Amino acid sequence: MKLLALGDSLTAGYGLKQGEGFADQLQTAFRKMGRPVTVINGGVSGDTSAGGLARIDWALADQPKVVIVELGANDMLRGINPDSTRQNLAGIIEKAQAAGAKVLLAGMKSQRNLGADYVQRFDAIYPDLAKQYNVTLYPFFMAGIVGADGKADPKLLQGDGLHPTEAGAKVIVDGIMPDILKLLDSP
Repeated sequence: MKLLALGDSLTAGYGLKQGEGFADQLQTAFRKMGRPVTVINGGVSGDTSAGGLARIDWALADQPKVVIVELGANDMLRGINPDSTRQNLAGIIEKAQAAGAKVLLAGMKSQRNLGADYVQRFDAIYPDLAKQYNVTLYPFFMAGIVGADGKADPKLLQGDGLHPTEAGAKVIVDGIMPDILKLLDSP
């Protein structure tokens, strides 16, 4: 059984050694459980939702049963219009569903310094799309690392203040795993 983790540097394991990033630790967790799941690391550092949409067809060629969509953080950091991000993520979800894959949408939160209007429009993308397409929503990919107040645990982030450490990636895997298992075990 295959699982595609389609994302940006948070998925790819930016700044970490082989085996320490999210996708690698997810693969290790499945091995430890004795589950025959192959994790495809579709993380590309610096990628935006537009980049993910441009490469989703290629990524779906491996016929994953589940697709984790972890994109949008770079859109937000670049101030891309949330309507564009929403449209790109919708396109990714539609293509994954058309290929017969179940989707887990990993939410992102806007930095609060981008203004109330931007924050409201960006933060609404993920719950709105999850409802519209009836996909599983993991509300915030960085949950357990960055709190609701925007403050982060410095032991779980690299020096850049953006990317998880090895311990941070483990927090993400532990948090998201129950939702992944539900999708893998559903008919």
